[in-house]
Amino acid sequence: MPYRRLPNTDQARLRALKAAIQQVDSVSPADLCFSQRTAHEVVSFTPLFEQTVQQYLDCKERQSEVSRKVSEQGDVVRLYLSHFIQVFNMCIARGEIKPEARATLGLESCGAAVPDLASNQQVIEWGRKVVDGEQERMAAGGGNRIYNPSIALVKVKLQMFEENYNKHRDILQTIQKYHDKLDDVRKRADEIILKVWNEVEESLAPIDSDEKREKSQSYGVVYFYRPQERQREFLLGQI
Repeated sequence: MPYRRLPNTDQARLRALKAAIQQVDSVSPADLCFSQRTAHEVVSFTPLFEQTVQQYLDCKERQSEVSRKVSEQGDVVRLYLSHFIQVFNMCIARGEIKPEARATLGLESCGAAVPDLASNQQVIEWGRKVVDGEQERMAAGGGNRIYNPSIALVKVKLQMFEENYNKHRDILQTIQKYHDKLDDVRKRADEIILKVWNEVEESLAPIDSDEKREKSQSYGVVYFYRPQERQREFLLGQI
């Protein structure tokens, strides 16, 4: 015998709920195969479930867009910051800037090397140190100004990156909030769908099994054949 299987995706849950609503809209209350109380639950709950699913998907889409910007801008900031530090160290090597200036930019522990900029957080931390330190150095008259790239340009690239980095972090928090909410409404959706299917099958119990399945399917009930049953149905169809 075919067996029924509850939906295991949000879209399948929505199809099941909307199939039940379609019956509520098209069948008289006396002929409906589930109770009016259940009908009210389906009709009142489905918009909430659909809205929550859509909010989560919209948030995921925004997260993907911002994540792409963070990745692209992160690469740009790394390039500008790395080039600035390299030029800064070359100025020290040429005697245009005193080696002590490295401490002002927080680079004393790095010597003539570029610090590790692998993670986004490292880029932000080092970017702030270098930008603030270079501005402090110039305000104190600490030697030649660096122009290629200028600290002003590095600062602009860093600010743009930080803005989207923080936006991405906020979106991840929002996604988690909607994910938790969606988990709750999924459980409720499964309870309502199970209730509808049980009442439908109970209501249709007296009729022939094939007719029962066909009518149950119009209410959104989903049946699956086991592999051996699919083969038997195929063979019977060839007779």
